[in-house]
Amino acid sequence: MTLKLAIAQLNFVVGDLAGNAKKIVDAARQAHAQGARLLLTPELSIAGYAAEDLFLRPAFTEACDDAVKGIAAALADLKDMVVVVGHPTGGSLRSRSVAVQMRYNAASVIKEGRILETYAKRELPNYQVFDERRYFTPGQGTCVFEAGGVSVGVLICEDAWFDEPAELARAAGAEVLAVINASPYHVGKEGERVARMADRARAVRLPLVYAHLVGGQDEVVFDGASFALQADGELAMQAESFKESLVFMQLERSPQGVGVVAAPSAIAAPREAEAQLWDALVLGVRDYIGKNGFPGAILGLSGGIDSALVLAVAVDALGKDKVRAVMMPSPYTADISWIDAREMATRLGVRYDEISIKHTFESFKGALADEFKGLPEDTAEENLQARIRGTLLMALSNKFGSIVLTTGNKSEMATGYCTLYGDMAGGFAVIKDLLKTTVFALARWRNAHDPYGTGASPIPDRIITRPPSAELRPDQTDQDSLPPYDILDGILARYMQDDEGIDEIIAAGYERAVVERVARLIKLNEYKRRQAPVGIRVTHRSFGKDWRYPITSKFNETAGAQKP
Repeated sequence: MTLKLAIAQLNFVVGDLAGNAKKIVDAARQAHAQGARLLLTPELSIAGYAAEDLFLRPAFTEACDDAVKGIAAALADLKDMVVVVGHPTGGSLRSRSVAVQMRYNAASVIKEGRILETYAKRELPNYQVFDERRYFTPGQGTCVFEAGGVSVGVLICEDAWFDEPAELARAAGAEVLAVINASPYHVGKEGERVARMADRARAVRLPLVYAHLVGGQDEVVFDGASFALQADGELAMQAESFKESLVFMQLERSPQGVGVVAAPSAIAAPREAEAQLWDALVLGVRDYIGKNGFPGAILGLSGGIDSALVLAVAVDALGKDKVRAVMMPSPYTADISWIDAREMATRLGVRYDEISIKHTFESFKGALADEFKGLPEDTAEENLQARIRGTLLMALSNKFGSIVLTTGNKSEMATGYCTLYGDMAGGFAVIKDLLKTTVFALARWRNAHDPYGTGASPIPDRIITRPPSAELRPDQTDQDSLPPYDILDGILARYMQDDEGIDEIIAAGYERAVVERVARLIKLNEYKRRQAPVGIRVTHRSFGKDWRYPITSKFNETAGAQKP
């Protein structure tokens, strides 16, 4: 017995039910023509992931049900072809105060025009960016179906991270586990997935096929990299990451049981973390702009490292003709900033303009002269410059339709080293989840690689080597206001990303005064982050859905227990 199986590693669009259904139908027909008799699609492929509160609208779920029926009808002529489709189904009892969910994150098994079975996801994640208990009810049953003489047990994503769903599928007769997934990318996630699924395969002594989504959706990116494992956990097939593909393998029965058969070339070559991170940023920008219909992107190019990295990502994502860079010098802009910004724009071939803010800055100060009389210049004047730049970029965006890409990084967002309605003004924050030290590392990586063929070494070396500066006052550097970035980022990684306590961080070798200052800055600047544009999540703990702290809070970890 041999069953040819295909995985539709596809990029779906949330809410585009007709477009998503067509992708599935086209993939099924292509797979059938190449001899496959089983096709797996990712989790919630009809709806797109994550559809968030669209799931709460009865009309949306009903339309998804209709789309599944439409797929079944469209594939009725494919003899012996079985297709597993992910979709929401069901509804809820709702009032203004209470909602009782009767809606499921489901997978339907379709064959020759009929829906044979529908399985409901049992384990609903409610951590990090996941919020599935808001939308769905846990399933209770199992789903084992036959395709080409093989008994296949269906699991949906989180189900495979727990013991019981896989054990129940095996007890129901499954000879292979088919796991459909929508698991957002973060650095290191691919290896973690494979390791956990290998544990699951070994635990139930069954091969496992993992079908995964690819594409960007608002702040999350899905990396694909679908794979198949033997019953002993050995990797038998892995698709390329961050690319749509229709991948094939064979399931063959022997006296020892069912095994996966694939060519050695079916395992994609391992890739370094920086390459995957770059692909995640590029795909996040491309899909956010493309799926939302923006004609292109515009950004302020300062001659500094952050805007340089964003420009390089944008060109790789969109092409040089859809990206525009604007240099907006102030009285404090160094000549080398002009020179390096011009040089980088030339290397990448993007449209580049210079709009001086000197006269506008003087005009603003003149308008405020009576109010500021007798007071020294401080952050008020510094922030005026950032806000003038933000206003100019937004004006260009309004006039020409291109979205403004902001250029702030995670270190700045954490500590408030950013200006509301200034450098935070824009529609999409490309590097908001990159610590400053990662920004430098990724810039060096991009200069050594040209993965999209848009130009080698796009970032002038001086941008990478010179001390970072906002250039809002004479001779300013970031380290005038912040700890050195290697120290700052080490603290942020421990405190913000890994939830370590202040005493733990100090015990790791950091100075108490510095740690307490960083923790205080994180707390004080929550109100700014709430007003920041959405941006790409690439770590396991980003500012966004991963981070939900109150703006108003008197809790102070450094104060210890407070007496009543």
